[in-house]
Amino acid sequence: MGRLEGRVVIVTGAAQGLGAVYARALASEGAKICVSDLESGGSVVDQIRSDGGEAIDIISDVSSEEACENMVAQTLKNFGHVDVLVNNAAIFTAVERKTFDKISVDEWDRMHAVNVRGTWLCCKAVVPEMRKNRYGKIINISTSRFFQGVPFFLHYDATKGAVIGITRGLSKELGEDNICVNAIAPGSTLSENVKKRTNWMGSGKAAQLSNRAIKREQLPDDLVGSVIFLASAESDFITGQTLLIDGGISAH
Repeated sequence: MGRLEGRVVIVTGAAQGLGAVYARALASEGAKICVSDLESGGSVVDQIRSDGGEAIDIISDVSSEEACENMVAQTLKNFGHVDVLVNNAAIFTAVERKTFDKISVDEWDRMHAVNVRGTWLCCKAVVPEMRKNRYGKIINISTSRFFQGVPFFLHYDATKGAVIGITRGLSKELGEDNICVNAIAPGSTLSENVKKRTNWMGSGKAAQLSNRAIKREQLPDDLVGSVIFLASAESDFITGQTLLIDGGISAH
């Protein structure tokens, strides 16, 4: 029996990249998965099903309150309950790095709408069901950049700092409901989209490797163990925490 047998997990931004990695890993431990994204996650769902798991594909924009509510409603319709939310959806590789004064107001607002408002709206949509069941796990995705003070990506780093604030504050609000709220803060991870990046302004690969205690590239599989742990009963007395996963670049 898998560590997540019988649990229902919503993973946002799961049609590709790290979200797809999380979804497949959680399914491999027995979880039923709602693959949520702006685009269809049908290929991820098909792979989970071909491996013997259960999954559904829900197209959803996390910056829309109505879409978040529909995402949860469709998950309940298909699986009957929701145990875990992985707030992975974010604008990241689609935005170029630049100095803070070259960031447009539209770029700033759009990134905050998805990365911050989206995290809040997904929590807002799923918590009533978790409260009803007196149990739940919310896993937010931040970045270890927040702990490093890396320049030239201020709009992104500001949103991920806000995610840590949401994690800490919400854990206090939901503790009495037996809902754990934690975050992981990955370092630069060689996902399919990161491999395509050409603008490494201010944080080149060589610099990252030299600053890591573990001298190798960070891979998507380096993150899945922590996500599975935080989604499982093994972490039922852990809340309000941010787990750094960056090979030892950062510490707090």
